[in-house]
Amino acid sequence: MSQQTERLERLIADQEGECCASDIEGRVAALERHVRDSPADCARDRAALKTLSNDTRYTIVRLLIAADRELCVCEITPVVDVSDSAVSHALSDLYDTGLVSRRKDGTWRYYEATDRAIALVDALDETRGNSR
Repeated sequence: MSQQTERLERLIADQEGECCASDIEGRVAALERHVRDSPADCARDRAALKTLSNDTRYTIVRLLIAADRELCVCEITPVVDVSDSAVSHALSDLYDTGLVSRRKDGTWRYYEATDRAIALVDALDETRGNSR
């Protein structure tokens, strides 16, 4: 029996009063089903969360959500304390992960937070300070 299984056996015995091999197998099988039942496109979810983990990208998303409208890059750049190229790169990353939409109008490029970005930030806001 591996160390992880021994620890699981002790946990189940502590919770249930006793533990046998089928209890361990049943618990592991149930947990493996949870992992298998994860969304097929969870790579997109991880990419979105990773993208939001950067200060500049997070600030831009917050700005776009607070503005509640499209913003031109020329409006975003002065309020984000990084270079023009860093803002462009951040916006590109946000677009690639589906957190912002963009449209071009002549020489101007406009960005807006997507429903996905709004839902993620709302979830963070609603759960801030709350622990499970």
